[in-house]
Amino acid sequence: MDKDKLVELHRYDARAQSQLSAAGAAPEAGEFGSGALPQYLRTPYIVYEKCVSEFVGPRDHVLELGAGSGLHTWALAQTRARVTATDISPNSLKLLERRIANAGAGVSVRTQVADMESLPFADASFDVVACAGSLSYGEPALVDAEIRRVLRPGGLLVCVDSLNHNPIYRLNRWLHYRRGARTRSTLRRMPDLARIESLGSGFASVNVRYFGALSFAMPALARLCGQKRAQVISDCFDRVTGVKRSAFKFVLIAKARK
Repeated sequence: MDKDKLVELHRYDARAQSQLSAAGAAPEAGEFGSGALPQYLRTPYIVYEKCVSEFVGPRDHVLELGAGSGLHTWALAQTRARVTATDISPNSLKLLERRIANAGAGVSVRTQVADMESLPFADASFDVVACAGSLSYGEPALVDAEIRRVLRPGGLLVCVDSLNHNPIYRLNRWLHYRRGARTRSTLRRMPDLARIESLGSGFASVNVRYFGALSFAMPALARLCGQKRAQVISDCFDRVTGVKRSAFKFVLIAKARK
């Protein structure tokens, strides 16, 4: 395991252990996914969750990459599919299990420690591969090859992640790196349009949507006109301008060849 990956492993393990040790560490279901975010940042995650609910069903076997402590696992679990949530951080997965169990509703998720660059699963094992914000934690060529390898013919890739073209968001990520909250490799691996094209290559169909060209201005705008109105303005701007390179987030759905 390379140095940066070890740094990320120790960081997320320590963070999860702190939450596991704290009283009331497991949030309710409403604090998962888009519901855990400020309203003006929710749209790409709402779209991701809608894709999951529309295209994933109880008969599907789903693999979640980089699940962490389960922030976005709940949407997958609610489909009643057989969900296997993976991450390199054992403590994060323990926290995920506690959060899902505490949320109730009779859903369950299987967890497994796994490196997305070398997945411990047989070829064509999953109907769906899902990933929310984790693509930068692995070498693109290795991760993309593993996704294609474990997907069954006709299977589906669904992901939401950040885009790396807008200079404002690039600067913000660099500042996080300088403060020790990111590793250099995650900056280098942050998805761009070339990565999106490469990730979608070899699939029968690919659909990509882009969001959040104005996300950097939303905290100030929300203070002026409220979170709901700020979300409406942000979404309207994206639609009118056809945001792409300036986007903060993207949602990708790709269907494998049969």
